[in-house]
Amino acid sequence: MLTLTCPHCGVQADETELLPGGEAHLKRHGPGSSEEEFEGYLFHRQNPKGPHLERWRHAFGCGKWFLAARDTVTMQVFGTYPASLATPTDEIRRRAGVERPGWGFEPGVPGEPEAVE
Repeated sequence: MLTLTCPHCGVQADETELLPGGEAHLKRHGPGSSEEEFEGYLFHRQNPKGPHLERWRHAFGCGKWFLAARDTVTMQVFGTYPASLATPTDEIRRRAGVERPGWGFEPGVPGEPEAVE
């Protein structure tokens, strides 16, 4: 079972207390965007095999949204951080780098999350 620590209230919650919110750090396009860009925002997700950034809500706890970095194959959690941060913390990057050398959570790199604008 997946267990995540809410960075807001500090509670370790299993997935029955949490609601998934999908891929984190999606690039949101404005009113002048093309139909293709809007379609990509609504429907296209990476769904990678390996490290991934996801949105979660502590629904049956403090109710706040947060982000988690985890490996989708092994279910290993590298860490969680508030949704207000544009990128994972240095500690999460370090943990992921130890387990998956060469992997980084840098915006703009193919297979990596886009920067929040």
